[in-house]
Amino acid sequence: MSKRIVFLILIVGLLSMGLFAGGQGEDANTLVINSDMSDPAPKADLAEAVELFKAEYPDIDVQLNTFDHEAYKTAIRNFLVSEAPDVCTWYAGNRMKFFVDQGLFMDVSSLWKEEGLYDDMASSVKAMSIDNKQYGVPYSYYQWGVYYRTDVFAKYGLEAPKTWDEFMNVNATLKANGVTPITIGTKYLWTAGGWFDYMNLRVNGYDYHMKLMAGEASYLDPELDKVFDLWGDLIEKGYFLENHATYSWQEAQAPLIKGEAAMYLIGNFMVPDMESAGVVDNIGFFQFPVIDPSVGIFEDAPTDTFHIPQNATNTDNAKKFLAFIARPEIQTVLTSGSLPANNQSVAPTDRFKKIGFEMLGAADGLAQFYDRDSSPEMAKVGMEGFQEFMVKPERIADIRERLDAERKANMK
Repeated sequence: MSKRIVFLILIVGLLSMGLFAGGQGEDANTLVINSDMSDPAPKADLAEAVELFKAEYPDIDVQLNTFDHEAYKTAIRNFLVSEAPDVCTWYAGNRMKFFVDQGLFMDVSSLWKEEGLYDDMASSVKAMSIDNKQYGVPYSYYQWGVYYRTDVFAKYGLEAPKTWDEFMNVNATLKANGVTPITIGTKYLWTAGGWFDYMNLRVNGYDYHMKLMAGEASYLDPELDKVFDLWGDLIEKGYFLENHATYSWQEAQAPLIKGEAAMYLIGNFMVPDMESAGVVDNIGFFQFPVIDPSVGIFEDAPTDTFHIPQNATNTDNAKKFLAFIARPEIQTVLTSGSLPANNQSVAPTDRFKKIGFEMLGAADGLAQFYDRDSSPEMAKVGMEGFQEFMVKPERIADIRERLDAERKANMK
């Protein structure tokens, strides 16, 4: 089947699902928002924020289009160059830069100045800036770490590990007692990217990691040997959920909910699902273990954002919405499973958010995430390689060669 036919089939499918939404009319009193907040909790959060916006601006007719989270990653490339909405959700860092470089996101630096966001969003300025200009507004960020079953740990006399040796001992004990140590679903690839991030950040630190993300370091570097050796040890000892490549990240929650698996390296967006399943009281959290004490503690803290497409029809209304979304009280509404980007928002009282707030505040540096810090092309090939490695670790030499070939291609 030709690529053209596959593309046409995809577009037809997106149209039938309501995912290739544009529909921008000429009415200046409309506001079209395309969102990837398809999971129940964030979807409800945005719906509430939109209702509050409509109450303040009753003359603006808001059209909110919610996309399936994974389909959105393809759809956005299409609607930004065809029928762009007035506002769209996306991500900070290199994921944002990709569209900025193509002239598809609007410079909103004036809005940052008018709304005083340089102070209120101080921790996000760098992630939102290209050549000292801002191209969107962040609304949330969140911690990653290991969520675990406290009751399962207690049953086997285990404590949350702080070092790699302690972590491996926990894994060995769980495995010996018939418990899957680590659940994961790599069907959509990015969860494997999280494991690479943390292994590399703990072994080689932030500066090297970001050089690799920028294509300035090689996937064949000896610095990565230890990363893949330690990760491969976890794989070969059977510490990960079997058949994980067939599960989405949501489906991989089931063993944790049932107590059949004990740990999950994931973002804080998982917590609402634990609450819905009625097991949140048995869920704890620990920071990814230290591997090399001489390396600083760096964390993944992905930042979610709103942008105005360059081809938007109603930019005045779009700017009103971004200014509205930037308010501290509205950011609190939007962050049921994460932390508000505005530092004037109400301090979190939820125990996981409090842990995340303290952990990220004490970190030596924050990365965005593998598929946000690297280019889209590199991210795709890289995460495919990580998933393959987690299934067939013996292929690591070929995988690294393939990743480095993609890195070189991206540098041309």
